[in-house]
Amino acid sequence: MSQPKYKILIIEDDKQIQKLLEVSLEEHAFLLKVCGTQKEGMSHMIQFNPDLILLDLGLPDGDGKLFVEKIREFSNIPIIIVSARNGEQEIVDSLNLGADDYVVKPFFTGELVARINSALRHVAKKESNPLLKVEGLELDLEKREFRLEDMPLHLTPLEFSLLKFFMQNSGKALTHAQILKNVWGVGYQSDTKILRVFVNQIRKKIEIDPNRPQLLITISGVGYRFG
Repeated sequence: MSQPKYKILIIEDDKQIQKLLEVSLEEHAFLLKVCGTQKEGMSHMIQFNPDLILLDLGLPDGDGKLFVEKIREFSNIPIIIVSARNGEQEIVDSLNLGADDYVVKPFFTGELVARINSALRHVAKKESNPLLKVEGLELDLEKREFRLEDMPLHLTPLEFSLLKFFMQNSGKALTHAQILKNVWGVGYQSDTKILRVFVNQIRKKIEIDPNRPQLLITISGVGYRFG
């Protein structure tokens, strides 16, 4: 039997959910550490050194979003929120504070595993390869060039910056504010109209049918996911 490839820290106080996650993820050869509080989670961050965190929000010693804030002070480790809270603002706030993804309970274990694998692939690509590929789209970070189906893709400077940000965060749920802050700057964080215009322009250049996008997906009320 092959050894577990990635280590996952689960911070969840519901014993039934803990058991479900353990059974589901051990089948996929993940090495797990499970705890029920932020305090324990922070201790395991140091001792266990996980590759990814699954985090509940309703924890006995405080809101899980506070844990996200603390972790983001020193680490870019992927964090996936797994919570029963399904409000749009709750999801947006969690992502803006630095969570990489948000899964609402009850969840399909297959979907959760897919989200985990996507987050881990993103980290691996970012760390090891200056060449990013999603479907037929390719970004060479060293040459600062985009190619679509091996043909040069002509973009304006802002389109280039926006598509680069999407490519570097492929598979992640990104809020409007996150995108605007990183591409346009702090003063543009509420300008969703300009973002929508540029997303539409990019879709015309990379999607087979811009009206039915397969790469650059809208997450209603939240933002976008690429890939």
